Amino acid sequence: MHGVSLTGSERAGAAVAEIAGRNLKKVVLELGGSDPFILLSTDDLDSTVDAAVKARLDNTGQACNAAKRFIVTEDLYAPFVEKFTAAVKAGAEGISPLSSVAAADRLQQQVDAAVDQGAHLESAGERNGAFFPTGVLTGVTPDNDVYQQELFGPVAMVFKAASEEEAVQIANDIPFGLGSYVFTTDREQAERVADKIEAGMVFVNGVLLDGAELPFGGIKRSGFGRELGRYGIDEFVNKKLIRVLR
Repeated sequence: MHGVSLTGSERAGAAVAEIAGRNLKKVVLELGGSDPFILLSTDDLDSTVDAAVKARLDNTGQACNAAKRFIVTEDLYAPFVEKFTAAVKAGAEGISPLSSVAAADRLQQQVDAAVDQGAHLESAGERNGAFFPTGVLTGVTPDNDVYQQELFGPVAMVFKAASEEEAVQIANDIPFGLGSYVFTTDREQAERVADKIEAGMVFVNGVLLDGAELPFGGIKRSGFGRELGRYGIDEFVNKKLIRVLR
C-alpha cells in the first residue's frame, strides 16, 4: 500500500494518520464538519429558507458537509427563524432513521445537554429508536458544549450576528473547517466574506453544489488533503522530475 484516503470521524482520522505516519505513507483525511450557513442579505427569503433546509436535511442531516450552523444578520434573524423552524419541522415527514441507534443516542445526548445549558429547542416530535425528529436550536452560546460540536443528524443551530464581521467570527470560532455557505445579494461582500472563512470550501448563494470534478476537503480538525477533481488525483500521483542535459 502506498497511501490511504479516509472519510470518517476525527477519531478514525487520528488513528489512521498515526499508523500512516509510522509507516511513512501518504494520507488524505476527510473528517467531520460543522459547516456555517451565513445569511447576510436576500431578495427572496422563502427561496433562501428552502436552500437552508435542503442544506441541513440532506441525507437526514448525516453529511459531513451539511450546513449545521445558520448565522443570520439581526435584521433577518426573526423572520428567518420563524420560516426556517416551520420548514425544518415540516421536513420530518421526509427523513429516515439515523445510521444506528448509537448515532441517535449520541445526538440525543448533545441536544439534551444543549437544552440543559440554556438553549431552546423546537422539535418536530419524539425520538423513536434510530429515528430522530427534526429540530432547531436557538440561544446556543459559546459556553454551551454544543457550540463547538458537530450535530450529525437533522438538528440545526441558528445564531444571530450583529454585523458581517461578527458573522465571520462565529463561522470561524470552531475546530472544524470543511465547507461553508454564504448567501448575499452583494457580490463584493460575497467575495470578501468567502476569503475570510476558514474552510476548505465556500459555496455562494447555492447548496449541494459539490461535484466529482471539484476538489473536496477541509482544514483544521476536518482533515487535510483533497478528494475528487484534479487536486484529488494529484494527491496520489508521484510528481517525478526528469531533467536531461544535452
